[in-house]
Amino acid sequence: MNERRNGGGTARSGRRVSLMRRFFDSEASGGMLLMGVTVAALAIANSPLADAYFAVLKTYLLGLSVLHWINDGLMAVFFLLVGLEIKREFLDGQLSTWPRRMLPGIAAFGGMAVPALVYTAVTWQDPGLRAGWAIPAATDIAFALGVLTLLGPRVPASLKIFLTALAILDDLGAIAIIAVFYTGDLALPMLGLAALCLVALVAFNRSGTTSLLPYLAVGALLWFFVLKSGVHATLAGVALAMTVPLQPEPKKTRAEDSPLHRLEHALQPWVAYGIIPVFGLANAGLSFAGLSPASLVAPLPLGVALGLFVGKQVGVYGFAWAAVRLGLADMPAGASRLQCYGVALLCGIGFTMSLFIDALAFPAHPDLVDSAKIGVLAGSFLSALAGFLVLRFAPRERSSAAPQRRAATSM
Repeated sequence: MNERRNGGGTARSGRRVSLMRRFFDSEASGGMLLMGVTVAALAIANSPLADAYFAVLKTYLLGLSVLHWINDGLMAVFFLLVGLEIKREFLDGQLSTWPRRMLPGIAAFGGMAVPALVYTAVTWQDPGLRAGWAIPAATDIAFALGVLTLLGPRVPASLKIFLTALAILDDLGAIAIIAVFYTGDLALPMLGLAALCLVALVAFNRSGTTSLLPYLAVGALLWFFVLKSGVHATLAGVALAMTVPLQPEPKKTRAEDSPLHRLEHALQPWVAYGIIPVFGLANAGLSFAGLSPASLVAPLPLGVALGLFVGKQVGVYGFAWAAVRLGLADMPAGASRLQCYGVALLCGIGFTMSLFIDALAFPAHPDLVDSAKIGVLAGSFLSALAGFLVLRFAPRERSSAAPQRRAATSM
């Protein structure tokens, strides 16, 4: 029994390290690309090409605008990858046990609740702005890991794993928020057809179907029916991900050969180097014409910016500190309290998901969408800069060999 556990554990550990390294590489380099694309989008939106840029986004193809295809079509693939990562981490990864879930889970909860409270406090007097409470509640893992990449080995691997786990749980919370709070009027016939597609996908899973083609074919129908049902279409990607099997084919023994791993690895480069940059290029474009100092500190952009920059660091670090103090979890191994605080600052980079929720919160008010973008860009920039500086100059933990629980008391 022990021999089997030890032998299998070594192989399992090696496989997880390989998967995690691939995840870090794709997300971090994709984050660097996203930074460049964001600068390009802002430059184009404030150049002579601005009219053509916005005209292309408003062009209709097959009944949907280009921007709609990007936000509801391509981003469904992004959410499919997010769903696959969530399922893998919960069943066979860094979140597979409750002790591993505790610290990032508690920190993620604080990192969503406090920014929402900060935003609500700033915008409370204007009822028309309350729909945007969830805009500062999400963390952009690609951007955050991109900043960590610039720091190299100064950041311990345990903090990278903590940030990744926190962001995955953060994404799970954002998915729930979108499903519950940003769903429009429901078309019950289309919702029924979507449910039938989901039943078929579950049947594929239960029957041991390992070919990806049936899942993807029915998944495409699921996306269409969800799009027409009033539920946001990107949730179809998450639903599809939950049905893709994690177990490999009977003749194969390596978990890397499972349908979930094969699809996840196939999608990662397309999402990191294609879909997310395209989304950033389409959504980060903001014209600065007519902006005044007063508009920069208006309740909406101020609430979003403070939610990301202040709310995130207070929520993530404060709740993580409380969890460690109460003995509910251990702090990341080999990490100093200042390094933990630096990672909490990076959690205020809410770019991709914040812009996505921004578009959902104010669909009929493009002026409010643009106003919230100011807050997203400002809060994310301040968080990235502050987090980088803290981690760049934070002393490293010297006594990494000491028991984690004792070291945690100084967090």
